[in-house]
Amino acid sequence: MSGWQMILLALSNVWANKLRAVLTTLGVIIGVTSVILLVSIGEGARNYLAEQFAGLGTNLLIITPGKRETRGIGPGGGNTERKLTLEDVSAIKRQAYDIAGVSVQVFGAGTLKWKNRTRDMSIFGVNHEFPVVRGLDVDIGAFISEQDVESRRRVALIGRTVQREVFGTANPLGKTVKIAGTRFKVIGIIQERGQSLGFDIDDLVFIPVSTAMDMFNLEGVNQILIKAQNKDHILPLMDNLKEIMLRRHDNNEDFTIISQADILRTFNNIAETMTWFLAGIASISLLVGGIGIMNIMLVSVRERTREIGLRKAIGAKERDILLQFLAESVVISMAGGLVGLSLGVGAAMTAQRFFPELPIAVSSWTLMLAVGFSFGVGVFFGVVPARQAAILDPIEALRYE
Repeated sequence: MSGWQMILLALSNVWANKLRAVLTTLGVIIGVTSVILLVSIGEGARNYLAEQFAGLGTNLLIITPGKRETRGIGPGGGNTERKLTLEDVSAIKRQAYDIAGVSVQVFGAGTLKWKNRTRDMSIFGVNHEFPVVRGLDVDIGAFISEQDVESRRRVALIGRTVQREVFGTANPLGKTVKIAGTRFKVIGIIQERGQSLGFDIDDLVFIPVSTAMDMFNLEGVNQILIKAQNKDHILPLMDNLKEIMLRRHDNNEDFTIISQADILRTFNNIAETMTWFLAGIASISLLVGGIGIMNIMLVSVRERTREIGLRKAIGAKERDILLQFLAESVVISMAGGLVGLSLGVGAAMTAQRFFPELPIAVSSWTLMLAVGFSFGVGVFFGVVPARQAAILDPIEALRYE
C-alpha cells in the first residue's frame, strides 16, 4: 500500500467516526491555540521593545549612581556614598572623546496648574543637550538653553497631551503656570512622540536640571546620558567614561555604566524566558490531547481486531498495520493542530484589531512550531496503539468477538 493510499484510508476511517474524532482533537486544538497566542504575545513584546530602543538609538550610554554587579535596567538612584553631579557632566564633556552629546536627567512628580485647571504629571529636569541625546524635537518655541540651566531659570516645555488637557485651544507659549507650587514660564511644546519605554512623552514637563534639583531638594542627578558618535565607539567610550568617573570619585567605582544594548538584552532575556514558560504551560493541553488520542486509538484497535486479523490473514505485514494506525493517529492530531492554528491566528488578529496597543506578532516559526508539535503528538501517542495492533496474532484476532 502506497503512502497516499494509507493517508486516504486513515482519512476515511476518521471520517467514519467524526464526532469521536472531533472530541479527541479538542485537547490538541486548545493546546495549539494557546501556544500560538502566548508565543505571539511574547514575540510581539520583544519586537515592541526592539522598536522602542531603536527609536532611542543604539549608541546611547547611561551612567547611574551605585554599583551593580549585574547590568541594571532601571532608572538608577540607588544608595551610594557619592552621588552623580553636574560637575561629573562637565568633566565628561571636557575629557570624553567620540561623543555627540551629554545630557542629564532628574525625575520628579508634581501638579501643573494654569488658571483653574490642574494635572498631576511627571517632571523631568534636563539640560540643553537632552534633545540631541534622546532624539527629541521641539514643535513650537525653543528648548531649554545652557544659560537657563546655569541661571536656574524657571522655564518649562510641555508635551502635546499637557497642552490639550490643560490649555485647550489657548496658546501656552509665554503663559505662566505653577509646577509643584512654583511659577514657571512655558517656552516650548515638544513634538508629539507617544509612549516610549513606559513614559508618555506627550504627558511630561521638562524644566532645567538645576531648577529641578533645587525644587526637589536633590544633591545629585538620577542619570547621566552620553550619546556616542556611532555604535562602533560604544565599548572604547565605556572604558573612557569609567576612567573619567574613577578619577572623579577617588578610584571608588560607586557608579554603573550601561548601554542600550545591555538593557535590550536584559529585556529580551526576560521576555524570552516568560514566553517559553507560558508556552510550556499551554503545552500541557497538548499532552492531555495526546493522551486522549492514544486512548481512542486503543479503543479503535479493540473495535477493529477482526479487521486486523483478516488483513493479516490475506497477507498484510506488521509494518502495514503499524503504519495504518499510526497514520490515523497523525491525521487526527494534525487535523486538531490545523484547526488550533487557524483559531490561534484568528484570535491573535482579532486581539490586535480591538486592542492595537497590545503587542502581538505571529511569526512563521510559530506556525511551523505548532504544526511540528501536532505531528509529534500524533506520532508519539500513536506508536503504542499502532504497535499493539501490529503484533496481534491473526488467528486470535479472527476469533475475537
